[in-house]
Amino acid sequence: MLPTFKSLLDLVKAFPDEESCLLHLEQLRWNGTPVSPFDTTSKVYKCAGHRYKCKNTNKYFNVKVGTIFEDTKIPLQKWFMALYIFSSHKKGISSHQLAKDIDVTQKSAWFMLHRLRYAFAHPNFKATMEGPVEVDETFVGGKESNKHASKRTPNTQGRSLKTKKAVVGVLQREGHVIAQVVEDVATATLVGIITETVQPGATVHTDEYAAYRPIATVYNHQIVRHSAKQYVDGKAHTNGLEGFWSHFKRMVDGIYHHVSFEHLQAYVTEFSLRWNSRRATTADRFNLVLGNVAGRLTYKTLISHV
Repeated sequence: MLPTFKSLLDLVKAFPDEESCLLHLEQLRWNGTPVSPFDTTSKVYKCAGHRYKCKNTNKYFNVKVGTIFEDTKIPLQKWFMALYIFSSHKKGISSHQLAKDIDVTQKSAWFMLHRLRYAFAHPNFKATMEGPVEVDETFVGGKESNKHASKRTPNTQGRSLKTKKAVVGVLQREGHVIAQVVEDVATATLVGIITETVQPGATVHTDEYAAYRPIATVYNHQIVRHSAKQYVDGKAHTNGLEGFWSHFKRMVDGIYHHVSFEHLQAYVTEFSLRWNSRRATTADRFNLVLGNVAGRLTYKTLISHV
């Protein structure tokens, strides 16, 4: 049975050393049956010290191989503490603060947080939505009015992407949200996202932006006209997503202050899982993420600027 905890002190008591952390991770990932990361069909031999051997490849491994924890020099107990703090804070935590909390360098804390965000892209929240759903976009970037007059970019009003990035969100009412950074908000992009995430025939609520009009051939398209100061028309509104965007921007402004466009999707994914698991207990959210740590994110890849 998995241990439960309601505070950081409970977490430390539940996982006092590397042994207990490894056992918990093995339980979540393998449920008692080790699987080789080199050949999933291979027989596995158990060795000493939580090491295993893949029969088909003759390679040794442990539960951290093939995950965000592979080759880490930081103890798993600190990783568990970082995940607990990061996932339980409603608006996240900065790398500077996390570095102080778990006694690592700021560079290490920054890398840890990005690897945890990598694990936040949980497949449980990517199922097709049935509706009713809300679809809306927001734009992330500094306000031109806050810049010196000589540094302002002209014609950046409305949906201009000259100095900002667009994020499209699809929210199922009383359900989860999927948010995605996009290069434009043209019809092809928006319709493509909707058809990928929403089942045909569902009710879709949007504002009056013309790019959404073609979805009326596949969905029950309900429109609310924000330009006319109309925010609710019967059941038609996008207030759920507006609330999501508001909380997301408060996270960015209040905790991170600035996020690069290069890593924007990681921060969107972070907040999306936090929102989607808002009704879960702290321990359940912790285990949800910890059970999704497969896949490596190296520092070289993270800073590759691709």
